[in-house]
Amino acid sequence: MCQNMSGLSTAEVEFRKKAGLSNESVDSSTKTVAQIIRSNVVTYYNLIFLIITILLIVVGSFRDLTFLPIIIANMLIGIIQELRSKKILDDLTILNTPKITVRRNGSDQEVLADELVQDDVITLSAGGQIPADALVLSGNITVNEALITGEADEIVKKEGDSIFSGSFVISGECLAKLEKVGKDSYISGLMLQATQTKEGEQSEMIRALNRLVQTVGVIILPIGAILFLQQYFFSGATMKDSVTGMVAAILGMIPEGLYLLASVAMVVSVMRLGKQKVLIHDMKCIETLARVNVLCVDKTGTITVPEMEVAQFILAKDQNLAAEEEKNKVAKTISDCVRALPCDNATMEALQQYFTEPMENSAEKIVPFSSATKYSGVVLAGKAYVVGAPEFVLRQDYAAVQGTIEVFLEKGYRVLVFAEYEGNLDGKELTENATPIAFILLNNAIREGAMDTFRYFSKRGVEVKVISGDNPVTVSEIAKKAGIRHAEKQVDAATLKTAEAVRKAAKKYTVFGRVTPEQKRLLVQALKEQGKTVAMTGDGVNDILALKDADCSIAMASGSEAASHVAQLVLLDNDFNKMPAVVMEGRRVVNNIGRTASLYLVKNIFSMLLAVFSMLFLIDYPLEPSQVSLISVFTIGIPSFFLALEQNRNQIHGHFLTNVLIQALPAGITDFIVVSGLVIFCREFGVEKECVSTSCTILIAVVGFMILYHIAKPMTTPHAILIAAMVIGWLFCMLFFSELFAITAVTGKCAMLMIVFAVITEPVFRYLIQLVEAVQKWGGKLKF
Repeated sequence: MCQNMSGLSTAEVEFRKKAGLSNESVDSSTKTVAQIIRSNVVTYYNLIFLIITILLIVVGSFRDLTFLPIIIANMLIGIIQELRSKKILDDLTILNTPKITVRRNGSDQEVLADELVQDDVITLSAGGQIPADALVLSGNITVNEALITGEADEIVKKEGDSIFSGSFVISGECLAKLEKVGKDSYISGLMLQATQTKEGEQSEMIRALNRLVQTVGVIILPIGAILFLQQYFFSGATMKDSVTGMVAAILGMIPEGLYLLASVAMVVSVMRLGKQKVLIHDMKCIETLARVNVLCVDKTGTITVPEMEVAQFILAKDQNLAAEEEKNKVAKTISDCVRALPCDNATMEALQQYFTEPMENSAEKIVPFSSATKYSGVVLAGKAYVVGAPEFVLRQDYAAVQGTIEVFLEKGYRVLVFAEYEGNLDGKELTENATPIAFILLNNAIREGAMDTFRYFSKRGVEVKVISGDNPVTVSEIAKKAGIRHAEKQVDAATLKTAEAVRKAAKKYTVFGRVTPEQKRLLVQALKEQGKTVAMTGDGVNDILALKDADCSIAMASGSEAASHVAQLVLLDNDFNKMPAVVMEGRRVVNNIGRTASLYLVKNIFSMLLAVFSMLFLIDYPLEPSQVSLISVFTIGIPSFFLALEQNRNQIHGHFLTNVLIQALPAGITDFIVVSGLVIFCREFGVEKECVSTSCTILIAVVGFMILYHIAKPMTTPHAILIAAMVIGWLFCMLFFSELFAITAVTGKCAMLMIVFAVITEPVFRYLIQLVEAVQKWGGKLKF
């Protein structure tokens, strides 16, 4: 094939860039600035706020517009936090963007993938992602097109074959010319699919919040309309009073800060993790990690450092003391073979670093390593040599040396066999006899801090499964050294012939060796079928399928581009010991949002019950919008943001919405009982409407501070300062901004009634908590 192997010239590159033939990526998977602003401004609830604002202006009730600064502040906080998060994510993505070796002006140079242009000649090697659709000019590679076809088969590509962006190089090396770049290549759609959350794939917490917010959104409109009609036509209230009563009820029912609170807390977590060199592609994985109870890890790069080294090699015919001359001769032959092969994986790199003799014989044919066949091959001076996994190379003759090899495996070594092959090397499974010449022993050092990390997960009830392509005995020994519980329970996945056998093994074993990419995926699926929440770590192309199926996927940045793009979370500094900090961040978010969400729900429950009560008994709604805003700011809004961002390492139990409702119900019902009781008594004793409104405001604030105290436990010094500050702030506004918040002096009769009901709030609240706990105990967990 006649092709220009020297690549494009600088002038040709510039011409193609001007013609729009560059490999510029499509829009980032993170939101644009306009999208962030629009998503925070154009919402269903903001439309409701706009409508009630217009209604209040029309009836001249400007004092009741005090909720507007809070709504505007909420929007600004959400926009600012998301913009800050976008900047961190974009910066991290740029840092994590791999470079491509391109040949220009006759020499090789490294550029970012989006700096490539059509007709560029690039070098592709194992572990790399193909950046655009291309044509192989020279060399041979094996590619995995799983992300395109959904099949895990490895496909050999040779000179003249087409290769597609979005596939990954398994082994080999080649020169390729780019044919379709930028928006015309498959990679444009793939990158967005790999890094964006699929619609409908929210975490449990976000699903629960969405369900709650949507339910309330449907209910408030008919309740608001009926309440207005009841007050204006049946109770004889003025138009202004009817509108303000309806608005007060609607404001009480809208969880205006709840979704913002969750979003801000998640965004802050992304920023915190970003500063620790952890790139989050998908925010839902923060919560998922906090709920994980099974962690699937690979040996290399997770338990051990990725760098591999040759410890020694031993002649197969004499494992004791071989003649030095014979050993040197074999070493030279091995050196000729491994130096002829492409250095496209950690094993070959270790071999080439150990066997450094100058090449004496040039290779007549080479077969790069394939994870499917588990060997590499070279033809020298008419003889075929292979180096690879003993079981796959020796096949039926493996039993003769199995005892010797297992001795090395039990010491934690990985064993390769160097053998002479009697058949023709074609890159497929070996079919003829192979005579072992030497055994090569390799090992990886246990990663520093790995034992502490696995001990951390063990103490917190997270089961660790080691899934590796290496020999199970070797992996088991290394897992024991790393402190993984039950590491002695190991199985050779090559013996698991059916999907059902894999499912049964998932329950029984801890260490899985000789696992194929498809089996990794089956193991993850089997664990999920058992009701487990599964996190999967990986750094290679063979991990792609399992990563995509796991509840939470984690990749090392030093691994293949494939794993980094598919994973929801990328450890940019390749430090697996960061995982406890990531889990703690997830627990902080879920636990804090759970307890602060109950503050918002208290107001929603109370307001809805009070609105229905007012409609049924033809009573004017006792609160004004400005009073609702005052209570919300000091008992919900400000404290919720402080509580949502503090540390919280408690283990997550139960379902999010169930937990929130259980915490909110006693306080919401307490609010309703004491306020509705006060309203009835005040009506019977002829207390003026303004006095009733002020008394209800004070009473609701008292209950609000009680639930705040209850939720803020344990009562640390910061918590005590927070509650004290909120009480002082509330009293300050009551005294010095009384007119703004419709606070009036109360009569002696009203004050006495208010005190009576204030006194009974504590026992009512306490007994309701006990009642809910009893229902839980007797009826089991409530399902919502």
